[in-house]
Amino acid sequence: MTSEQLKKLQERLANLRRYLKIDERLDKIEEQEQLSLDPNFWNDSKRAEGILKDLKLNKNWVSNFETIQTKIDDLEVMQEFFKEGEVSEEELGNTYQKTVDFIEDVEFRSTLNREEDELGCTLEINAGAGGTESCDWAQMLLRMYQMWGEKSGYKVKLLNEVDGDVAGIKSAEIEISGDYAYGYLKSENGVHRLVRISPFNAQGKRMTSFASVFVHPLVDDRIEVEINPADLEWDRFRASGAGGQHVNKTESAVRIRHLPSGVVVECQQERSQHLNREKAMQMLKSRLYQLELQRQFEERDKVEAQKMKNEWGSQIRSYVLDDRWVKDLRSGYKVNNPDKVLDGDLDGFLKAYLMMNK
Repeated sequence: MTSEQLKKLQERLANLRRYLKIDERLDKIEEQEQLSLDPNFWNDSKRAEGILKDLKLNKNWVSNFETIQTKIDDLEVMQEFFKEGEVSEEELGNTYQKTVDFIEDVEFRSTLNREEDELGCTLEINAGAGGTESCDWAQMLLRMYQMWGEKSGYKVKLLNEVDGDVAGIKSAEIEISGDYAYGYLKSENGVHRLVRISPFNAQGKRMTSFASVFVHPLVDDRIEVEINPADLEWDRFRASGAGGQHVNKTESAVRIRHLPSGVVVECQQERSQHLNREKAMQMLKSRLYQLELQRQFEERDKVEAQKMKNEWGSQIRSYVLDDRWVKDLRSGYKVNNPDKVLDGDLDGFLKAYLMMNK
């Protein structure tokens, strides 16, 4: 580690102090702790829970910042010991790298600073034009996101699936439950392009397939979404599965249409119609909540919002299997191991995009 590298770490620390608003958070922590000592604090339990949640979040960011500060101070001391021959170059280098890794992790997590980022999500996949090829690609994407969720420690549940006529799926929706699932995956909105030698073509031609991905925040008790029952239109139908398996004999699957917005959701995950109704309502609230977020975003900055809307409807990533690469067209991040990506190794893409927009 050189003196110049140490100086750059100190500059990153100063930038984080401003970006995370550490001084404001320290004042807020003192204020919130005083409020929690009030004998009447729990008279309004909902307000109290909100204050404590915010207090925990502020303490967490301050703790991360102070940890970085301590690590950099320790590095400065180690550098002096190194100059005096009391610490080896290898020891100094290892400590420096661990400090850099920790700073990068905090910098990355600091991009997830919106209220909805903390939520779980539902992820919807739709095959594009191209018949069997696109349906097979949609199923590959479904597997990729399921594996990412499981490897990341999230609970993943299949909510809805429509099989392709020959292979793959026409559409599917999964729920990924856990903190910050939406924050991590919100960058996946858009069209995903696959280029490969087709396994469905007898001549072995190189084919291009498309599938779209939509990610919605999964609302919970922290988010209130009011829905007028008169605005809902309900349908019941029988759930279906590949090859006739898992086909319900009763109409337990549920479809809801929200008339004012035109949003339609389906759920056939459970054999009980009652449970499917509950899950479908949660899915509907999630969609309407995202629409409201988009409306607020447009009000804040109409020009930037239009750019974002255009991105969501366009190609964001190419997966080229025969040439062995995957590239995100927004951040420029590229890897040369598509198999690893399709097995759920998405963190590099997610971090590159979020850091680009920080």
